[in-house]
Amino acid sequence: MANTNALGMIETRGLVGAIEAADAMVKAANVTLIGKEQIGSGLVTVMVRGDVGAVKAATDAGAAAAERVGELVSVHVIPRPHADVNEMLPKEKGSDN
Repeated sequence: MANTNALGMIETRGLVGAIEAADAMVKAANVTLIGKEQIGSGLVTVMVRGDVGAVKAATDAGAAAAERVGELVSVHVIPRPHADVNEMLPKEKGSDN
């Protein structure tokens, strides 16, 4: 079954900005925080899922919050990621993906 949820990602330099972004995203819109990845060199990516509008609103809020306390590196929303992309992502709680 195809996943119709959007994927939103915010990458920061440092954990504080990532935590601030995650907090702002889940407070701003009806999204689910699915995880974080520590890339190396201080880069941290936080990921959320939800409908496209909610994910866009969440990443906008998260990016603004991250910029206030740290260094925002990148923000990206994928409206309907291909099912194969799910293999790369942290598993959602209560989900079979």
